[in-house]
Amino acid sequence: MRTPRCVLYAAGLLLAALAWPAAAIEDPTRPPAGLRSGTGQRMGSGDGLVLESVIIAPDSRSAIISGEHVMLGGKIGNARLVKVSEGAVVLMIGSSQRRLELYPGVRKRHGAYERRGE
Repeated sequence: MRTPRCVLYAAGLLLAALAWPAAAIEDPTRPPAGLRSGTGQRMGSGDGLVLESVIIAPDSRSAIISGEHVMLGGKIGNARLVKVSEGAVVLMIGSSQRRLELYPGVRKRHGAYERRGE
């Protein structure tokens, strides 16, 4: 029993039509382009330290910096982690402070609801 060519052609077109939209959909979990450099690495400070995550628990604070888990007061290289906040950390390198932000260049804006103090 032979299948008519038009049925095979229609089946091929249907499969192609089903596969085409999947290639055009952008990954919704991908970070915005401004948060990454052209090399695929997160932009960081000139010394290569990159804040990747902050961990704030009731009894401790820590951060993931350049792939290393650093506890508050701990060291990464010659820098000591001295402050962990919601969107940034502060490192002491010798006698100078270095601030690393989780989302450099992104500033939190308060909505009208928050400005009214309600």
